[in-house]
Amino acid sequence: MEENMIRSMIRLAMDTLQFSYVPYSGFRVAASLLTANGKLYTGCNIENAAYSPGNCAERTAIFKAVSEGERDFAAICIVNENTDGQHDICPPCGMCRQVMMEFCVPEEFLIILAKSESCYEIHTLGELLPMGFGPGNLKGKK
Repeated sequence: MEENMIRSMIRLAMDTLQFSYVPYSGFRVAASLLTANGKLYTGCNIENAAYSPGNCAERTAIFKAVSEGERDFAAICIVNENTDGQHDICPPCGMCRQVMMEFCVPEEFLIILAKSESCYEIHTLGELLPMGFGPGNLKGKK
């Protein structure tokens, strides 16, 4: 993946942090999702007083893209900001990894975990979800 695209995704995700709805934890998370055809979608975390109905930034971006007809994804960038305004590496939760598994090729889908444009890590979904269960596990089963 080109450095310019990585930096663009990080900037877009950082800009999206402002839309997080986090009245309970104060822990903002945002994501930018790159489709295989080069389109970008964003998502932020959305909390709820009952906790369970909340949604992570990664799933928000993926669901937004899927709801608009996208099914092929190349990469996602995830950023966060704690209550002190600090950024750190923020890996996706297990539920988000499972949703990624539904739509992405684990060995090809890139997950960019960024603190800033100059400090980030890139992993594949396969690295973060070894032996993941996905659509391929259900082939031929009724």
